[in-house]
Amino acid sequence: MTREKTITVLNGWFMLVVNIAVLFVGIGLLIGFIISPIHADKVHGLPKLDLLGSGVLVLGLAVFLFYGHFTLQPNEARVLILFGAYRGTVRTSGFLWTNPLNTKRRISQRSRNLNGQKLKVNDKRGNPIEIAAVVVWRVEDTAQACFDVDKYEDYVLIQSESAVRHLASCYAYDHGAENEITLRSGVDEVSVALQKELQDRVSRAGVQIEEARLTHLAYAPEIAGVMLRRQQAEAIIDARQKIVHGAVSMVQMALQDLAEKGIVNLDEERKATMVGNLLVVLCGEAEVQPIINTGTLYT
Repeated sequence: MTREKTITVLNGWFMLVVNIAVLFVGIGLLIGFIISPIHADKVHGLPKLDLLGSGVLVLGLAVFLFYGHFTLQPNEARVLILFGAYRGTVRTSGFLWTNPLNTKRRISQRSRNLNGQKLKVNDKRGNPIEIAAVVVWRVEDTAQACFDVDKYEDYVLIQSESAVRHLASCYAYDHGAENEITLRSGVDEVSVALQKELQDRVSRAGVQIEEARLTHLAYAPEIAGVMLRRQQAEAIIDARQKIVHGAVSMVQMALQDLAEKGIVNLDEERKATMVGNLLVVLCGEAEVQPIINTGTLYT
């Protein structure tokens, strides 16, 4: 793999002064050529052609040198290529100058957001799901980004989609085994795994992954309705369990208080009746209508 080589170039303001000086020299030579017929040899009467040639060459050199100027903003780099050979990378921001024959390729090293599209994949259990992720990345090695891959932006995009697909197939959407990480419950763990896999895939392009997180996670439309009813049923069961557990605790507390305070002595049959009535009141969804018993439990 190609490795980045940082180089330094000349200050652009210093070279600008030199370029202007060379330009004025060329202009002076041309002016000298124009006025040379006045002082030309009286025998031949010809101007000094050497002034013309020198002036044209110096002016051409000045124009040529002006093409070596370029600017760099913070978090930007320029990759210099001379006749197909990699010369180095300039990272110093400001007004700079280099050999005009160098090809200068601009590379931004600022952080970028890649908002991935929704992908339809199968999770670990084979359920079709929709998943999408956002990736924050930046170019770390400019030489690898330029020479080791073709169009590093497209490379990062394709590898990100591939990593998200592979990640989805390694985890269940939800309802995993005990202590099993799922896509819905283990958000932090899944994000770390996605970032690590992405980094392994795009390292060849000299790219650094700063963050990767899921932005969309849902069942595919064809099974979304069935899974929604399943989740609702499980939620109802969990709620019922909590209600029954709380009702049993309250009945136990009521019987214990009645026995400790000696308010009434209940035999087993009356206790069973009282427990049944309290559970109906505490666990029922509708409002309870009391019925007054004017007799006894035994008649």
